Amino acid sequence: MLPLRLLLLLPLFLSLPAVADSVWLTNGDRLTGQVRLYDGGTLLLETDYGGLVRISGKSVATLETRSVMLVRPHRLQGSRVYAQLRPATPGHVYLIYNGETRLVRLTDIRQILPRRQFLEEWIWRGSIDFSVDIQRGDTDIDDHDIAVTTDFRHGDWRHNLRGEYNREYKDDVRSVDNWHTQYALDYFIDEKWFWQGRLQYRRDDIEEIARRRSIGSGPGYQFWDNELGALSLTSLLNRDDFDYADGGAARTYTVAMKWDYNRFLVGKAIEVFSSGEVGLPLSSSVSEKLDAQIGLRYRLTSWASFSTRIEWDRVTGDDGRISLRRYIMSLGVNW
Repeated sequence: MLPLRLLLLLPLFLSLPAVADSVWLTNGDRLTGQVRLYDGGTLLLETDYGGLVRISGKSVATLETRSVMLVRPHRLQGSRVYAQLRPATPGHVYLIYNGETRLVRLTDIRQILPRRQFLEEWIWRGSIDFSVDIQRGDTDIDDHDIAVTTDFRHGDWRHNLRGEYNREYKDDVRSVDNWHTQYALDYFIDEKWFWQGRLQYRRDDIEEIARRRSIGSGPGYQFWDNELGALSLTSLLNRDDFDYADGGAARTYTVAMKWDYNRFLVGKAIEVFSSGEVGLPLSSSVSEKLDAQIGLRYRLTSWASFSTRIEWDRVTGDDGRISLRRYIMSLGVNW
C-alpha cells in the first residue's frame, strides 16, 4: 500500500513550486524570487510576477538564498567566500560555508553574485540595436543601422555571432551600403584560457573594396565573466582576402589583438561596453589597422535599452592615414 500512496501523491509533489530565494524589507514585506545580483547598493530579484525587480540596499532587512552565492565584502572586511545566505536580525545575514555559520552586517557586503558552474551552466546572451538618423536641410540624409550581438556557451564551447547592416542615402542617392558578419568558436582549455577560431565576411556595394573574407585562429584569455560583466583578450593570426570593385584581388596575413569588455553599473541599469581589434599586416603597404567601438547602454526595462556608441576605423600605411568615426544612438532589445 505504501508504494501506491506514494504514486498517488507524486503529482502533488511535482506541482509544488520550486524553492525560491527570499528578501525581507525594512517595512515588513517579504518578496520571493531569485537573487541575481547585489552591487552598488542595489539588489536585483527576478520574480515570476514582476520580472526583474530593483531594490535599494537600504530597504533590505535580511535575505535568504537557496543556492551557493559568491559574497564579496568591502575592503578590510575579510575575503570573498562561496556561501548560502540565511535570514538574521534586521541589517544582518548569516553566511553558511565550510560547515560554519557567520553573522555579518549587510553594510559590510559589497557584492553578491550567483556562483557560475563552469562546464555545466547554459548561458545565452545577446542584443539587437536599431538606429535611424534622418536629417533635413541643404543635404537630406537618411541613415539606417541594425547591429546584432549574441553568444552562447555550454561546457567547453562558446559560440559568438556578430552582424551589422548599414545603409545611408544623401539626397536620395545611396552613399553607404554595407553589411558584415562574424562567427567565432571558442574552446576553453580551463576556466580562463581558450582557443578561438574565427570567420568574417564583409560586403560593400559602394567602396573600392567590395568583399573581404577573413579566417583566423589563436589563443585567448578570459579575465572574468560573471553577472557584472566580462573581459577577454584574444590574439589571432588572420588571412584576409580582398575583392575589389574593379575586379582585382589581394591577400594579406595579419597578426591581431582583439578585446571584448562590458561592465554593469547601478544594479545593471547602466552598461559600459567596448570591443575592437588592432592588427599589424605582415606583408602589405598598410602598417596598422584599428577597428574599435566604445559605448554606454541604459536599460529602460529588463529587455529594452537605449544606447550610444562611437565606432572608430583607422588604417595607417605608406600613403598616409585614413580615419573614420561614427556616432550612433540606438534603441535595442536585450536578453
